[in-house]
Amino acid sequence: MPMFNLRCELRNCLRASTLLAALVFAPWSSAQLDADAAPKLGTVISAEQEAGLDLIASAEDGLPAGSGSAFQGRELYAAQCAACHGADGKGGAANQALVGGSMQSAESPLRTVGSYWPHATTLFDFIRRAMPANAPKTLSDTEVYQLVAYVLYMNGLVDQYKIIDADSLPSIRMPNAEGFVDASGAH
Repeated sequence: MPMFNLRCELRNCLRASTLLAALVFAPWSSAQLDADAAPKLGTVISAEQEAGLDLIASAEDGLPAGSGSAFQGRELYAAQCAACHGADGKGGAANQALVGGSMQSAESPLRTVGSYWPHATTLFDFIRRAMPANAPKTLSDTEVYQLVAYVLYMNGLVDQYKIIDADSLPSIRMPNAEGFVDASGAH
């Protein structure tokens, strides 16, 4: 497990221990433990509202049709992404690096797509919903596949001619895929 994630896990464990001790030794009445007395944080959304979010966290969520290669995404990246992420992906005007970094760094690690992100499908989802920053959700699915391919190519994870689509994207192994712990215990 990368050192950064181990530190986070230890910090979370300490927080959980402190919370557990507070719960065990707190003089609460049964009324205070009632679910109705719980803080009202957030709003429960319907299944229809959740579907409208159009999130793609894994292959099971269903990737859309389309495809692209890094070779195809190069010009689109230059036009839509380079101003913020740099021509080489190492950071532009907004200093948002996509390339480089190492989670094994002794200092604060530089978290980039290539060093930190655990799943290539997450990259697709993020670009599709949030990029470009000045006009989110304006890229077609084919353009998103092209940009994903180019970002993966800049990180040395795919060949520039590899076709990225709904079938090939989930099979791309990210360098930090094992750097996260599933809190649910599922693998």
